[in-house]
Amino acid sequence: MPNNDILVFDTKRLNQQRERAQSKLTDHGFLIDWSRDQLLSRLDIIRREFETVLQLGNRTALDKTKIKGLQTLDISDTILPIHHNEDFILCDQEWLPFDKDRYDLIISPLHLHTINDLPGALTQLKNALKADGLFLSAILGGETLYELRDVMSRAEIEVTGGMSPRVAPFADMPQMGSLMQRAGFNLPVVDSEIVTVTYDHLFKLMHDLRYMGEGNALIERSKSFNNRKLMMRSAELYQELYAEEDGRLKATFEIIFLIGWKPHESQQKPLRPGSAKNRLADALNTTEISADDKASH
Repeated sequence: MPNNDILVFDTKRLNQQRERAQSKLTDHGFLIDWSRDQLLSRLDIIRREFETVLQLGNRTALDKTKIKGLQTLDISDTILPIHHNEDFILCDQEWLPFDKDRYDLIISPLHLHTINDLPGALTQLKNALKADGLFLSAILGGETLYELRDVMSRAEIEVTGGMSPRVAPFADMPQMGSLMQRAGFNLPVVDSEIVTVTYDHLFKLMHDLRYMGEGNALIERSKSFNNRKLMMRSAELYQELYAEEDGRLKATFEIIFLIGWKPHESQQKPLRPGSAKNRLADALNTTEISADDKASH
């Protein structure tokens, strides 16, 4: 279980948010679906069969005709009827109930960013893979919703004289590269893409976040209802600071993609610097993290 000293997310609150959002995901889960498609496009480059597959999070459906032996894990069983996945695992996402060497592939479309003990979770996932098994993940990165974070901080200081966290802290690429190394993944590759979504006004953005299950689930969040004056001032500041030329508001989402293998003796050995000719990172146009290097942005 996660150390209480590093708890950031209220898992009970998160569960409530995901359950509430479930029936609305068809209209609001576009970012999760896009991340899934990006992961599958990366998987297409890897020419091998995966017989046992685990999907972390069931807010988007994988094609069971293309992926064999699929199991899905989530913190809420209300998700199960939506995607009709009979092989569903309900569990605490902080402590995964798996034996070692169980899966050929673990894939996670926008699920891991709400786990309190991310280093521990990555180690558990690596252990759950069979030797030479593959881990693929999309996770929200540090640039995500920086506009919303900025305007709500400014507005709250103006209106109340204080500030409480309203947007979750997200890891950046160098941090994720280090965590992949720390977990023991071999040949890790880390890259990111920026997705910009535009809105008529702030409240449409908030509506999308609510119904994709990405509301404020921070333990240190303000427990009082949102102050109307605070929200209106946030909307004004968003319009002033982050409106496009056509008046629409931009919202930035950074999606960090992670690829790593459980070590196996058959895998590529480290080469002399500069001697490699063909790498997966080249095919993906991404940043590859070696055991001796840090991620670059």
